[in-house]
Amino acid sequence: MFLFIIGILVFIAAFYFIISEKLPSPYATLGAGLLMALAGILNQEEMMEAIAGRLEVILLLVAMMIIVWIISETGFFQWFAIKVAQLVRGNPIALIAILSTVTAVCSAFLDNVTTILLMAPVSILLAKQLELSAFPFLMSEVMGANIGGAATLIGDPTQLILGSEGKLSFNDFIMNTSPMAIIALIALICTVYLIYRKELVVSNELKARIMELDPSRSLKDVKLLKKALLIFGIVILGFVLNNFLNKGLAVISLSGAVVLMIVAKKTPHEAFKAVEWDTLFFFIGLFIMVKGLENIHIIEMVGEKLVHVTEGHFKLATMLVMWVSAAFASILGNVATATTFSQIVHFMEPHFTGVNTQVLWWALSFGACLGGNLTILGAATNVVAVSVGDKAGMKIGFVQFMKFSTVIVLQSLLLASGYMLIRYF
Repeated sequence: MFLFIIGILVFIAAFYFIISEKLPSPYATLGAGLLMALAGILNQEEMMEAIAGRLEVILLLVAMMIIVWIISETGFFQWFAIKVAQLVRGNPIALIAILSTVTAVCSAFLDNVTTILLMAPVSILLAKQLELSAFPFLMSEVMGANIGGAATLIGDPTQLILGSEGKLSFNDFIMNTSPMAIIALIALICTVYLIYRKELVVSNELKARIMELDPSRSLKDVKLLKKALLIFGIVILGFVLNNFLNKGLAVISLSGAVVLMIVAKKTPHEAFKAVEWDTLFFFIGLFIMVKGLENIHIIEMVGEKLVHVTEGHFKLATMLVMWVSAAFASILGNVATATTFSQIVHFMEPHFTGVNTQVLWWALSFGACLGGNLTILGAATNVVAVSVGDKAGMKIGFVQFMKFSTVIVLQSLLLASGYMLIRYF
Protein backbone atom coordinates (compact mmCIF):
# COMPACT_ATOMS: atom_id res chain seq x y z
CA MET A 1 0.00 0.00 0.00
CA PHE A 2 2.90 2.35 0.84
CA LEU A 3 4.47 1.91 -2.62
CA PHE A 4 1.04 2.34 -4.24
CA ILE A 5 0.57 5.72 -2.54
CA ILE A 6 4.13 6.79 -3.42
CA GLY A 7 3.62 5.79 -7.06
CA ILE A 8 0.35 7.72 -7.34
CA LEU A 9 1.84 10.82 -5.66
CA VAL A 10 4.91 10.79 -7.93
CA PHE A 11 2.71 10.44 -11.01
CA ILE A 12 0.43 13.31 -9.88
CA ALA A 13 3.50 15.47 -9.22
CA ALA A 14 4.88 14.73 -12.72
CA PHE A 15 1.52 15.57 -14.26
CA TYR A 16 1.38 18.82 -12.27
CA PHE A 17 4.81 19.94 -13.47
CA ILE A 18 3.92 19.14 -17.08
CA ILE A 19 0.61 21.01 -16.93
CA SER A 20 2.00 24.01 -15.03
CA GLU A 21 5.15 24.06 -17.20
CA LYS A 22 7.22 24.74 -14.07
CA LEU A 23 9.61 22.07 -15.25
CA PRO A 24 10.51 21.04 -18.81
CA SER A 25 8.50 17.92 -19.71
CA PRO A 26 11.61 15.68 -20.06
CA TYR A 27 12.65 16.54 -16.49
CA ALA A 28 9.13 15.81 -15.21
CA THR A 29 8.77 12.35 -16.76
CA LEU A 30 12.39 11.28 -16.32
CA GLY A 31 12.44 12.58 -12.75
CA ALA A 32 9.19 10.73 -11.93
CA GLY A 33 10.50 7.49 -13.42
CA LEU A 34 13.76 7.72 -11.48
CA LEU A 35 11.94 8.58 -8.23
CA MET A 36 9.80 5.46 -8.67
CA ALA A 37 12.97 3.43 -9.14
CA LEU A 38 14.63 4.99 -6.07
CA ALA A 39 11.47 4.31 -4.02
CA GLY A 40 11.61 0.63 -4.97
CA ILE A 41 8.49 0.56 -7.15
CA LEU A 42 10.67 -0.85 -9.93
CA ASN A 43 14.29 -1.96 -10.05
CA GLN A 44 17.03 -1.10 -12.52
CA GLU A 45 16.42 -4.22 -14.61
CA GLU A 46 12.72 -3.38 -14.98
CA MET A 47 13.60 0.21 -15.80
CA MET A 48 15.97 -0.92 -18.56
CA GLU A 49 13.39 -3.41 -19.84
CA ALA A 50 10.81 -0.63 -20.03
CA ILE A 51 13.14 1.40 -22.25
CA ALA A 52 14.28 -1.60 -24.29
CA GLY A 53 10.67 -2.64 -24.91
CA ARG A 54 10.02 0.70 -26.63
CA LEU A 55 13.47 1.17 -28.12
CA GLU A 56 12.00 0.74 -31.60
CA VAL A 57 9.96 3.94 -31.08
CA ILE A 58 13.04 5.90 -29.93
CA LEU A 59 15.29 4.72 -32.77
CA LEU A 60 12.49 5.28 -35.31
CA LEU A 61 12.17 8.86 -34.08
CA VAL A 62 15.94 9.46 -34.33
CA ALA A 63 16.09 8.08 -37.87
CA MET A 64 13.06 9.99 -39.15
CA MET A 65 14.24 13.24 -37.56
CA ILE A 66 17.51 12.91 -39.47
CA ILE A 67 15.73 12.06 -42.77
CA VAL A 68 13.29 14.97 -42.41
CA TRP A 69 16.16 17.33 -41.53
CA ILE A 70 18.10 16.43 -44.69
CA ILE A 71 14.97 16.77 -46.86
CA SER A 72 14.23 20.17 -45.28
CA GLU A 73 17.78 21.31 -46.14
CA THR A 74 16.86 21.04 -49.84
CA GLY A 75 14.00 23.56 -49.49
CA PHE A 76 11.35 20.96 -50.27
CA PHE A 77 8.97 22.00 -47.51
CA GLN A 78 8.99 25.64 -48.63
CA TRP A 79 8.27 24.49 -52.20
CA PHE A 80 5.40 22.22 -51.08
CA ALA A 81 3.92 24.92 -48.85
CA ILE A 82 3.79 27.45 -51.67
CA LYS A 83 2.32 24.88 -54.09
CA VAL A 84 -0.47 23.94 -51.68
CA ALA A 85 -1.21 27.59 -50.85
CA GLN A 86 -1.47 28.42 -54.55
CA LEU A 87 -3.69 25.40 -55.19
CA VAL A 88 -6.38 26.78 -52.85
CA ARG A 89 -5.58 30.43 -53.72
CA GLY A 90 -4.55 31.25 -50.17
CA ASN A 91 -7.82 30.16 -48.51
CA PRO A 92 -6.77 29.17 -44.94
CA ILE A 93 -9.78 26.95 -44.18
CA ALA A 94 -9.30 25.03 -47.44
CA LEU A 95 -5.60 24.71 -46.57
CA ILE A 96 -6.38 23.21 -43.18
CA ALA A 97 -8.87 20.80 -44.77
CA ILE A 98 -6.32 19.64 -47.36
CA LEU A 99 -3.42 19.37 -44.91
CA SER A 100 -5.51 17.49 -42.33
CA THR A 101 -6.78 15.08 -44.99
CA VAL A 102 -3.30 14.49 -46.44
CA THR A 103 -1.96 13.94 -42.92
CA ALA A 104 -4.73 11.48 -42.05
CA VAL A 105 -4.34 9.50 -45.30
CA CYS A 106 -0.57 9.32 -44.89
CA SER A 107 -0.92 8.30 -41.24
CA ALA A 108 -3.15 5.40 -42.26
CA PHE A 109 -0.26 3.83 -44.18
CA LEU A 110 2.85 5.34 -42.61
CA ASP A 111 3.88 5.73 -39.01
CA ASN A 112 1.96 8.80 -37.81
CA VAL A 113 5.06 10.23 -36.10
CA THR A 114 6.79 10.16 -39.49
CA THR A 115 3.80 11.88 -41.04
CA ILE A 116 3.71 14.71 -38.51
CA LEU A 117 7.47 15.22 -38.83
CA LEU A 118 6.89 15.77 -42.54
CA MET A 119 3.70 17.83 -42.36
CA ALA A 120 4.32 20.06 -39.31
CA PRO A 121 7.07 22.16 -40.98
CA VAL A 122 4.78 22.68 -43.98
CA SER A 123 1.88 23.96 -41.89
CA ILE A 124 4.10 26.32 -39.90
CA LEU A 125 5.64 27.73 -43.10
CA LEU A 126 2.18 28.21 -44.65
CA ALA A 127 0.89 30.03 -41.59
CA LYS A 128 3.88 32.39 -41.70
CA GLN A 129 3.34 33.02 -45.43
CA LEU A 130 -0.31 33.91 -44.74
CA GLU A 131 0.59 35.91 -41.60
CA LEU A 132 -1.67 33.72 -39.47
CA SER A 133 -1.23 31.77 -36.22
CA ALA A 134 0.11 28.30 -36.96
CA PHE A 135 -1.78 26.84 -33.98
CA PRO A 136 -5.02 25.73 -35.74
CA PHE A 137 -2.98 24.38 -38.68
CA LEU A 138 -0.66 22.31 -36.51
CA MET A 139 -3.35 21.09 -34.11
CA SER A 140 -5.63 20.01 -36.95
CA GLU A 141 -2.78 17.98 -38.40
CA VAL A 142 -2.02 16.36 -35.03
CA MET A 143 -5.65 15.36 -34.57
CA GLY A 144 -5.79 14.22 -38.20
CA ALA A 145 -2.66 12.09 -37.78
CA ASN A 146 -4.05 10.20 -34.79
CA ILE A 147 -7.47 9.81 -36.43
CA GLY A 148 -5.85 8.52 -39.64
CA GLY A 149 -3.67 6.15 -37.63
CA ALA A 150 -6.85 4.48 -36.36
CA ALA A 151 -7.94 3.58 -39.89
CA THR A 152 -5.62 0.63 -40.56
CA LEU A 153 -3.56 -2.07 -38.88
CA ILE A 154 -0.27 -0.36 -39.81
CA GLY A 155 -1.36 3.24 -39.17
CA ASP A 156 -0.32 3.40 -35.53
CA PRO A 157 1.75 1.25 -33.12
CA THR A 158 -1.44 1.04 -31.06
CA GLN A 159 -3.18 -0.78 -33.88
CA LEU A 160 -0.27 -3.17 -34.39
CA ILE A 161 -0.47 -4.14 -30.72
CA LEU A 162 -4.24 -4.69 -30.90
CA GLY A 163 -3.93 -6.61 -34.15
CA SER A 164 -1.39 -8.94 -32.58
CA GLU A 165 -3.27 -9.41 -29.30
CA GLY A 166 -6.74 -9.72 -30.83
CA LYS A 167 -5.64 -11.80 -33.86
CA LEU A 168 -7.07 -9.14 -36.18
CA SER A 169 -6.11 -8.83 -39.85
CA PHE A 170 -5.43 -5.80 -42.05
CA ASN A 171 -8.82 -6.25 -43.71
CA ASP A 172 -10.54 -6.46 -40.30
CA PHE A 173 -9.31 -2.94 -39.52
CA ILE A 174 -10.21 -1.63 -42.97
CA MET A 175 -13.79 -2.87 -42.61
CA ASN A 176 -14.31 -1.81 -38.98
CA THR A 177 -12.15 1.20 -38.08
CA SER A 178 -11.71 2.98 -41.44
CA PRO A 179 -15.36 4.15 -41.69
CA MET A 180 -15.16 5.68 -38.23
CA ALA A 181 -11.83 7.37 -39.04
CA ILE A 182 -13.45 9.02 -42.10
CA ILE A 183 -16.40 10.23 -39.99
CA ALA A 184 -14.06 11.62 -37.30
CA LEU A 185 -11.92 13.41 -39.91
CA ILE A 186 -14.94 15.11 -41.52
CA ALA A 187 -16.15 16.17 -38.06
CA LEU A 188 -12.67 17.56 -37.26
CA ILE A 189 -12.59 19.74 -40.38
CA CYS A 190 -16.15 20.99 -39.78
CA THR A 191 -15.37 21.86 -36.15
CA VAL A 192 -12.18 23.73 -37.07
CA TYR A 193 -14.20 25.72 -39.62
CA LEU A 194 -16.84 26.62 -37.03
CA ILE A 195 -14.30 27.67 -34.41
CA TYR A 196 -11.76 29.53 -36.55
CA ARG A 197 -13.69 30.80 -39.61
CA LYS A 198 -13.66 34.40 -38.30
CA GLU A 199 -9.98 34.34 -37.27
CA LEU A 200 -8.57 32.68 -40.37
CA VAL A 201 -9.04 35.56 -42.76
CA VAL A 202 -6.42 36.56 -45.32
CA SER A 203 -6.46 39.82 -47.27
CA ASN A 204 -6.81 39.80 -51.06
CA GLU A 205 -3.46 41.57 -51.27
CA LEU A 206 -1.71 38.75 -49.39
CA LYS A 207 -3.49 36.11 -51.49
CA ALA A 208 -2.30 37.87 -54.66
CA ARG A 209 1.26 37.99 -53.28
CA ILE A 210 1.20 34.24 -52.65
CA MET A 211 -0.06 33.52 -56.16
CA GLU A 212 2.89 35.51 -57.54
CA LEU A 213 5.51 33.46 -55.66
CA ASP A 214 7.76 31.14 -57.68
CA PRO A 215 7.92 27.80 -55.80
CA SER A 216 10.97 26.61 -57.76
CA ARG A 217 13.09 29.37 -56.22
CA SER A 218 12.70 27.66 -52.82
CA LEU A 219 14.54 24.54 -53.98
CA LYS A 220 18.21 24.75 -52.98
CA ASP A 221 19.51 21.36 -54.09
CA VAL A 222 17.31 19.54 -56.61
CA LYS A 223 19.77 16.66 -57.13
CA LEU A 224 19.94 15.92 -53.40
CA LEU A 225 16.16 16.24 -53.14
CA LYS A 226 15.61 13.58 -55.83
CA LYS A 227 18.00 11.21 -54.07
CA ALA A 228 16.47 11.97 -50.65
CA LEU A 229 12.90 11.39 -51.89
CA LEU A 230 13.97 8.10 -53.51
CA ILE A 231 15.55 6.89 -50.24
CA PHE A 232 12.56 8.14 -48.25
CA GLY A 233 10.21 6.34 -50.64
CA ILE A 234 12.13 3.09 -50.15
CA VAL A 235 11.91 3.56 -46.37
CA ILE A 236 8.14 4.09 -46.58
CA LEU A 237 7.78 1.03 -48.80
CA GLY A 238 9.73 -0.88 -46.17
CA PHE A 239 7.25 0.30 -43.52
CA VAL A 240 4.28 -0.86 -45.59
CA LEU A 241 5.86 -4.24 -46.33
CA ASN A 242 7.29 -4.75 -42.84
CA ASN A 243 4.62 -7.30 -41.95
CA PHE A 244 6.07 -9.48 -44.70
CA LEU A 245 9.73 -8.46 -44.40
CA ASN A 246 9.75 -8.61 -40.59
CA LYS A 247 12.86 -6.42 -40.35
CA GLY A 248 11.45 -3.88 -37.90
CA LEU A 249 10.64 -0.19 -38.36
CA ALA A 250 13.79 0.92 -36.53
CA VAL A 251 16.10 -1.14 -38.78
CA ILE A 252 14.39 0.10 -41.94
CA SER A 253 14.37 3.78 -40.94
CA LEU A 254 17.93 3.78 -39.54
CA SER A 255 19.22 2.13 -42.71
CA GLY A 256 17.58 4.87 -44.76
CA ALA A 257 18.95 7.60 -42.47
CA VAL A 258 22.53 6.30 -42.68
CA VAL A 259 22.41 5.94 -46.48
CA LEU A 260 20.96 9.44 -46.82
CA MET A 261 23.65 10.91 -44.53
CA ILE A 262 26.32 9.36 -46.75
CA VAL A 263 24.64 10.62 -49.93
CA ALA A 264 24.20 14.13 -48.47
CA LYS A 265 27.74 14.09 -47.06
CA LYS A 266 26.54 14.87 -43.53
CA THR A 267 28.61 14.00 -40.48
CA PRO A 268 27.12 12.18 -37.47
CA HIS A 269 27.78 15.32 -35.43
CA GLU A 270 25.66 17.41 -37.81
CA ALA A 271 22.91 14.79 -37.86
CA PHE A 272 22.70 14.44 -34.11
CA LYS A 273 22.34 18.21 -33.77
CA ALA A 274 19.10 17.87 -35.78
CA VAL A 275 17.66 15.30 -33.35
CA GLU A 276 15.04 16.56 -30.86
CA TRP A 277 16.69 15.20 -27.74
CA ASP A 278 14.09 16.76 -25.45
CA THR A 279 11.45 14.62 -27.13
CA LEU A 280 13.49 11.44 -26.79
CA PHE A 281 14.22 11.94 -23.08
CA PHE A 282 10.55 12.75 -22.50
CA PHE A 283 9.63 9.36 -23.93
CA ILE A 284 12.32 7.52 -21.98
CA GLY A 285 10.99 9.01 -18.75
CA LEU A 286 7.41 8.25 -19.75
CA PHE A 287 8.21 4.58 -20.45
CA ILE A 288 9.83 4.19 -17.02
CA MET A 289 6.93 5.96 -15.30
CA VAL A 290 4.31 3.78 -17.01
CA LYS A 291 6.20 0.64 -15.96
CA GLY A 292 6.11 1.91 -12.39
CA LEU A 293 2.35 2.40 -12.60
CA GLU A 294 1.98 -1.15 -13.94
CA ASN A 295 3.99 -2.45 -10.98
CA ILE A 296 1.58 -0.93 -8.47
CA HIS A 297 -1.22 -2.85 -10.29
CA ILE A 298 -3.46 0.12 -11.01
CA ILE A 299 -4.34 -1.29 -14.46
CA GLU A 300 -5.35 -4.66 -13.00
CA MET A 301 -7.58 -2.87 -10.51
CA VAL A 302 -9.34 -1.07 -13.37
CA GLY A 303 -9.79 -4.34 -15.26
CA GLU A 304 -11.33 -6.14 -12.31
CA LYS A 305 -13.66 -3.19 -11.70
CA LEU A 306 -14.79 -3.15 -15.35
CA VAL A 307 -15.60 -6.85 -15.26
CA HIS A 308 -17.51 -6.46 -11.99
CA VAL A 309 -19.55 -3.48 -13.21
CA THR A 310 -20.39 -4.85 -16.67
CA GLU A 311 -20.79 -8.56 -16.02
CA GLY A 312 -23.55 -9.77 -18.31
CA HIS A 313 -24.08 -6.41 -20.01
CA PHE A 314 -22.08 -6.52 -23.23
CA LYS A 315 -23.23 -3.19 -24.65
CA LEU A 316 -22.25 -1.41 -21.40
CA ALA A 317 -18.93 -3.26 -21.34
CA THR A 318 -18.14 -2.11 -24.89
CA MET A 319 -18.88 1.54 -24.14
CA LEU A 320 -16.92 1.48 -20.89
CA VAL A 321 -13.88 -0.11 -22.55
CA MET A 322 -13.83 2.69 -25.13
CA TRP A 323 -14.36 5.61 -22.76
CA VAL A 324 -12.15 4.32 -19.91
CA SER A 325 -9.31 3.42 -22.30
CA ALA A 326 -9.64 6.90 -23.84
CA ALA A 327 -9.19 8.45 -20.38
CA PHE A 328 -6.16 6.29 -19.68
CA ALA A 329 -4.69 6.99 -23.14
CA SER A 330 -4.75 10.71 -22.42
CA ILE A 331 -2.60 10.13 -19.33
CA LEU A 332 -0.48 7.04 -20.00
CA GLY A 333 -0.27 7.36 -23.78
CA ASN A 334 -2.10 5.31 -26.39
CA VAL A 335 0.62 2.66 -26.82
CA ALA A 336 0.85 1.89 -23.09
CA THR A 337 -2.96 1.88 -22.86
CA ALA A 338 -3.31 -0.51 -25.79
CA THR A 339 -0.72 -2.84 -24.26
CA THR A 340 -2.30 -2.95 -20.82
CA PHE A 341 -5.97 -2.80 -21.83
CA SER A 342 -5.54 -5.65 -24.30
CA GLN A 343 -4.95 -7.85 -21.25
CA ILE A 344 -8.14 -6.48 -19.71
CA VAL A 345 -10.08 -7.36 -22.88
CA HIS A 346 -8.63 -10.90 -22.78
CA PHE A 347 -9.81 -11.07 -19.16
CA MET A 348 -13.31 -9.84 -20.07
CA GLU A 349 -13.99 -11.95 -23.20
CA PRO A 350 -14.77 -15.26 -21.43
CA HIS A 351 -17.42 -13.48 -19.32
CA PHE A 352 -19.62 -12.91 -22.40
CA THR A 353 -21.20 -15.71 -24.46
CA GLY A 354 -23.39 -15.60 -27.53
CA VAL A 355 -22.00 -12.23 -28.67
CA ASN A 356 -19.24 -11.09 -31.00
CA THR A 357 -16.53 -10.20 -28.50
CA GLN A 358 -14.36 -8.83 -31.31
CA VAL A 359 -16.36 -5.62 -30.82
CA LEU A 360 -14.42 -5.06 -27.57
CA TRP A 361 -11.22 -4.75 -29.63
CA TRP A 362 -12.76 -2.08 -31.86
CA ALA A 363 -13.90 -0.23 -28.74
CA LEU A 364 -10.35 -0.34 -27.41
CA SER A 365 -8.97 0.80 -30.77
CA PHE A 366 -11.24 3.88 -30.83
CA GLY A 367 -10.61 4.64 -27.18
CA ALA A 368 -6.82 4.42 -27.39
CA CYS A 369 -6.41 6.21 -30.75
CA LEU A 370 -9.04 8.93 -30.34
CA GLY A 371 -8.44 9.41 -26.60
CA GLY A 372 -4.74 9.84 -27.30
CA ASN A 373 -5.62 13.20 -28.87
CA LEU A 374 -6.68 14.71 -25.54
CA THR A 375 -3.30 15.66 -24.01
CA ILE A 376 0.30 16.13 -25.09
CA LEU A 377 1.07 12.88 -23.24
CA GLY A 378 -1.57 10.93 -25.16
CA ALA A 379 0.43 10.06 -28.27
CA ALA A 380 3.96 10.27 -29.63
CA THR A 381 2.52 12.38 -32.45
CA ASN A 382 1.44 15.05 -29.97
CA VAL A 383 4.83 15.25 -28.29
CA VAL A 384 6.67 15.47 -31.60
CA ALA A 385 4.33 18.13 -33.00
CA VAL A 386 4.69 20.30 -29.90
CA SER A 387 8.47 19.88 -30.07
CA VAL A 388 8.56 20.89 -33.77
CA GLY A 389 6.35 23.89 -33.00
CA ASP A 390 8.58 24.93 -30.11
CA LYS A 391 11.65 24.72 -32.34
CA ALA A 392 9.92 26.99 -34.87
CA GLY A 393 9.12 29.57 -32.19
CA MET A 394 5.51 28.51 -31.60
CA LYS A 395 5.19 27.23 -28.04
CA ILE A 396 2.07 25.15 -27.29
CA GLY A 397 1.36 24.70 -23.58
CA PHE A 398 -0.42 21.75 -21.97
CA VAL A 399 -3.59 23.73 -21.21
CA GLN A 400 -3.62 25.43 -24.62
CA PHE A 401 -3.39 22.01 -26.26
CA MET A 402 -6.31 20.68 -24.20
CA LYS A 403 -8.55 23.68 -24.91
CA PHE A 404 -8.48 22.68 -28.57
CA SER A 405 -8.32 18.90 -28.19
CA THR A 406 -11.14 18.47 -25.65
CA VAL A 407 -13.83 19.48 -28.14
CA ILE A 408 -12.34 17.25 -30.87
CA VAL A 409 -11.93 14.21 -28.61
CA LEU A 410 -15.41 14.46 -27.07
CA GLN A 411 -17.08 14.74 -30.47
CA SER A 412 -14.94 11.87 -31.86
CA LEU A 413 -15.82 9.57 -28.96
CA LEU A 414 -19.51 10.47 -29.12
CA LEU A 415 -19.53 9.75 -32.85
CA ALA A 416 -17.66 6.48 -32.21
CA SER A 417 -20.25 5.52 -29.58
CA GLY A 418 -23.05 6.15 -32.08
CA TYR A 419 -21.17 4.29 -34.80
CA MET A 420 -20.70 1.24 -32.61
CA LEU A 421 -24.28 1.20 -31.34
CA ILE A 422 -25.69 1.42 -34.88
CA ARG A 423 -23.28 -1.06 -36.44
CA TYR A 424 -22.85 -3.75 -33.77
CA PHE A 425 -26.00 -3.68 -31.62
